[in-house]
Amino acid sequence: MFNLQPTLENDEILLTPLQADDFEALYAVACDPKIWEQHPNKNRWQRDVFQNYFQGAIESKGALKIIDKTTGEIAGATRIYFDKDFADSAFVGYTFFATKYWGKGINPQVKQMMIDYLLQYVSQVIFQIGANNIRSQIAINRVGAIKIGEQEVAYYGEASMLNFIYSIKKED
Repeated sequence: MFNLQPTLENDEILLTPLQADDFEALYAVACDPKIWEQHPNKNRWQRDVFQNYFQGAIESKGALKIIDKTTGEIAGATRIYFDKDFADSAFVGYTFFATKYWGKGINPQVKQMMIDYLLQYVSQVIFQIGANNIRSQIAINRVGAIKIGEQEVAYYGEASMLNFIYSIKKED
């Protein structure tokens, strides 16, 4: 079995376990409504709604903060998790970035580090992306994931929402 909260890094990015005392710094990134405009929960920029998201991240024991090594700033967050219906698989999701990092190549680097790490232990990495989150669907296609289905996903403390399911398999 592998560590759900590994420390992963390359020359530009550090992924490190999210801690309870990271709330204020991460909320300073997440309070931008533009980040959430295509997400199933468009109100996650609101403090109380984000608090619920953050609590779920901490309780998951798989949440990672994304740090820009050139500035030391938190660029966003992501998560590793499992679903009992997908054997020999790990999930990557709940990812968001400050808008200043959009289009800068950070997301593909983060995803590739996580994929490379996880495929040492499982046969596929799965991504659940909101049905209306076109921006994230395009981004996940760019790292080679293929849409394999659709599923209602219950977010921590939130209503179920339709998500598209994407996969990258070890053999690919």
